[in-house]
Amino acid sequence: MASAALPRISVRSRILAVILIVTSLGMAVSGFAAYIVQRDRVLSTIDDELLANVEAARGIVTGESAVQDGTTATVPESTATTFTTVEDALSAVMSRLVPGRHESSVAIIDGAARFIPGTEIAFHLEDDPAFIERVWNEASSGSVTLGTAVTTVGTLRYVSVPVEIAGSEQSGAYVTAVDAQRAVDEVAGAFLTYAGLALLSLGAIGVAGWFVAGRLLAPLRTLAETASRITAEDLSERIPVNGNDDVSALTETVNAMLDRIDEALTSQRQLLDDVRHELKTPITIVRGHLELLDATKPDEVRAARDIAIDELDRMAGLVDDIDALARAEHLSTLAEPTDIADFTTLVFSKMQAIPDRRWQLESTAEVVAPLSSARITQAWLQLADNAAKYSAADSLVRVGSTAYAGSVEFWVADEGPGIPEGAERRIFERFGRADTGRGVGGSGLGLPIVAAIARAHGGYVSLETSPEGSRFGIVVPTVDAGTAPPPPAEGFAEPSEPAPAAVSRSAS
Repeated sequence: MASAALPRISVRSRILAVILIVTSLGMAVSGFAAYIVQRDRVLSTIDDELLANVEAARGIVTGESAVQDGTTATVPESTATTFTTVEDALSAVMSRLVPGRHESSVAIIDGAARFIPGTEIAFHLEDDPAFIERVWNEASSGSVTLGTAVTTVGTLRYVSVPVEIAGSEQSGAYVTAVDAQRAVDEVAGAFLTYAGLALLSLGAIGVAGWFVAGRLLAPLRTLAETASRITAEDLSERIPVNGNDDVSALTETVNAMLDRIDEALTSQRQLLDDVRHELKTPITIVRGHLELLDATKPDEVRAARDIAIDELDRMAGLVDDIDALARAEHLSTLAEPTDIADFTTLVFSKMQAIPDRRWQLESTAEVVAPLSSARITQAWLQLADNAAKYSAADSLVRVGSTAYAGSVEFWVADEGPGIPEGAERRIFERFGRADTGRGVGGSGLGLPIVAAIARAHGGYVSLETSPEGSRFGIVVPTVDAGTAPPPPAEGFAEPSEPAPAAVSRSAS
């Protein structure tokens, strides 16, 4: 049983979710780190205040102040002469040192709480006997003790200072404490406020991100809507390009792809129309002869068979030419550095096998060019075959290769009647033919194949024609086709140096 399809989540929602998640993590990490730092700072401040109270109490009792390093120190042996009893000393300390906010103190004599501050205090240390017993035991060791205790009041940070007066039998301790939990809670409260503001900020970021993401993704929605309207029957619509960002570049790429698809489909439809038109005549001829055939007459049977075979041969040749054109149009050349002089001599020797014409090698280019020798040979021999077809028997056909700045031309010149005016471009189209008055037939695919091979090499086909003859040339760059300038859109044009004009007609 097929599982239910997962709900589709829009890219806009995903972008917004990622933004909010990353922002939330950033705010949470920053807030937590700031909380830890601030809490440690508050606790450090509490310790400083407690030690300051110790120094103040020491100054009251001894009349002098000693700076203490660390959290535990031993009380000096010297005592003040102004106090005769521990009780008097602690009474003076408690009356002079006023506890601050979230702070309290107590004076202990012989293990019992004896004095408390006369002002209003946040909490009473004497109400917790366990705490009094703890700090008295610590003070009995004779050392100043800084510590933390969990009491009935809360978590306290305290310091206990033993107090002794020479000649007094009493033992005392001064204890001051700060409600550390309340101080830390104040820090936590501030960060709760921060958390609330962070949530409001996330909401604002979410709203802004939703609209910004929608605006940035609008071209993609337009692209999807346009793509859904485009069909094989209508590829004319294009996606509007707005802006100069990655989405605009994507839109331009999609438009370029649609141009290529449109061109390919148009070319395909044109090819099918041309093939249908070209095959219609031989099929009609064969069908007509078969319908009129009298099977009882051997002569008619033989004639019909000969006609059918001839037409089938012509159709087979047409199919071969179509296949050759398709291969040439999708040709990926394997170019190799080729000595053009040697290559020209080799191809010219092959041309001389075409009968009933006088062949003359007029020039050879002394250059090296990257090309597919097999493909250029195919195209050059096609031009030679056309020259032989469209020129008189025993006429002169001149052949050569000529080098120009950055290119080389392989050309063939005949003494035929030339290309009729207005047909120069048509002969390079599929099944395009020019009426030369000589009645020479053909598939009309030879020159399109030549043009396709030239384009595959980064070049084009040149043509100069007049009533005295025509001169066709294959112009290819002498540098790598990948870095050569693009060929003309029509497939034949004028080279930058004084090569033969791409399409020109000389006066007779």
